[in-house]
Amino acid sequence: MQPATGPTLLGIDVVFVATILSGIATMAVLLAIYAATTVRDPMARRVKALNERREQLKAGIVASTNRRKKLTNKNAAADRVRSVLGSLKMLQDDQIQKTQQRLLQAGIRTKDLAFFVILARFMAPLVLGTIAVLSVYVFEAFPEWGPIKKYALVAGTLVLSYKAPDLWLGNKVKKRSDAIRKGLPDALDLLVICAEAGLTVDAAFARVAKELGKAYPELGDEFGLTSIELGFLNERRQAFENLATRVDLEAVRGVVTTMIQTEKYGTPLASALRVLSAEFRNERMMRAEEKAARLPAIMTVPLILFILPTLFVCILGPAACSIRDNFLNRG
Repeated sequence: MQPATGPTLLGIDVVFVATILSGIATMAVLLAIYAATTVRDPMARRVKALNERREQLKAGIVASTNRRKKLTNKNAAADRVRSVLGSLKMLQDDQIQKTQQRLLQAGIRTKDLAFFVILARFMAPLVLGTIAVLSVYVFEAFPEWGPIKKYALVAGTLVLSYKAPDLWLGNKVKKRSDAIRKGLPDALDLLVICAEAGLTVDAAFARVAKELGKAYPELGDEFGLTSIELGFLNERRQAFENLATRVDLEAVRGVVTTMIQTEKYGTPLASALRVLSAEFRNERMMRAEEKAARLPAIMTVPLILFILPTLFVCILGPAACSIRDNFLNRG
């Protein structure tokens, strides 16, 4: 090892370290420039998916259950997974429908993924549980642990591995629902404007999807798909019910109920949507006030653990040093 030729600090070559940090900073700047110049439109992929959905509706896939099943059977991997689960007697219609509904609520249009989620519930505990048992009891990875800790580790691994697919799916559903909830009052206001301007319901939904697509892409995705279904489905009621199925929000179900009643009884759409928009805005304000009211209680623990000890050290530290010096001088 060659001796350092430049200035050193604690035995470290300062010039060498500065060169490495400069290289890292340059690389970060180049990556930032690349990311800024290659920004993609977030709606491009969603518009493509909606166009594919339009073609499927034109072909009558939604109206025909048998043709929908034939479309699903085209996926060879899903066929193999389905056959394996069927041989193990693990497929139930209610379970498949519930998983497919959760996938739709998470923004995943591929219904074949439901079979992989069900398979993951079976395979994850089997694989991870076997690894945990072999590691703890065969290879003795934790020899200092008692039997209770070992059993807790194995049991916790089994439970978490079984719940992992549902937790992943539930997390995606929650994030998507929160994103849709934020833009729903603005969407209803725009729907009111479109209705008062004389646009039809499907045209109003398409306009809202276009205007709010970049600000709220999830909401624009759902409204755009609803607009397409309103134009191609035989029953317009089914398009609104599909929207309530795809979005796990009570507010959206209220909007769907209002739209269905408007279509059925011919009640004024603008006034009903205006009332719903005001309610949703008040609800959003109440949630914000609730979070603000919880802040003092939440900040108590960090205040006690991190801020007060530092404050005591800064205030009492000089006094303690002065008292110590006085005692030493007297001694």
